[in-house]
Amino acid sequence: MNTMAQSSSLNAAHVVANLLMAPLWGWFAYRHVTAFLMTNEWSYLFLCISETLGAAFFLVRKYPDSVSAAPFDWVIAVLGTFAPLLLGPAQWGVVPIAKHAVVIGAGLTILGMISLNRSFALVAAKREIKTSGMYGFVRHPLYASYLLTFTGYVLANTTSENGVAYVFAMGCMFVRMFREEKHLAHDPQYAAYMQQVRYRVIPFVF
Repeated sequence: MNTMAQSSSLNAAHVVANLLMAPLWGWFAYRHVTAFLMTNEWSYLFLCISETLGAAFFLVRKYPDSVSAAPFDWVIAVLGTFAPLLLGPAQWGVVPIAKHAVVIGAGLTILGMISLNRSFALVAAKREIKTSGMYGFVRHPLYASYLLTFTGYVLANTTSENGVAYVFAMGCMFVRMFREEKHLAHDPQYAAYMQQVRYRVIPFVF
């Protein structure tokens, strides 16, 4: 694929992703704001804020220096990004206290996004490499916060639909993580960062 055709395909993929984001985010936000107003449960509001911030950064993200053009990477990225928007409030949870993990995880997500700023990426892409803040502890702090947030959410809002969305989203997340690192490892600066920060999402574990 020549450069012009590749650029055209990537632009089309960006447009499709943006168009998909709007209605899914709107439905997600409506359900969670409504749930917060009805229950006064702050975990719903925190999650809504973090996902809204993610949508905002997604729309204003920087154009990357290089980006993966592999169709598989785009499919996994789109599915993995939008799957959590299918999560919905429930009246029962197997571990109700896990709602506190949602608040903590969503708070960490917000901090991570602010740290990342416009370097936010949907698919593996070379932008400004972040090494400070939360990125000094693990290479993928946003994924770590997603893991905490959505695990807590499903434990506190337990339904078969949420369970399926969670498993699918987490599966896509880990595939994305490895694909992103494979793409970014070609950059000497990122390769050095991988040696400096050894753990991906959980310090001293993984």
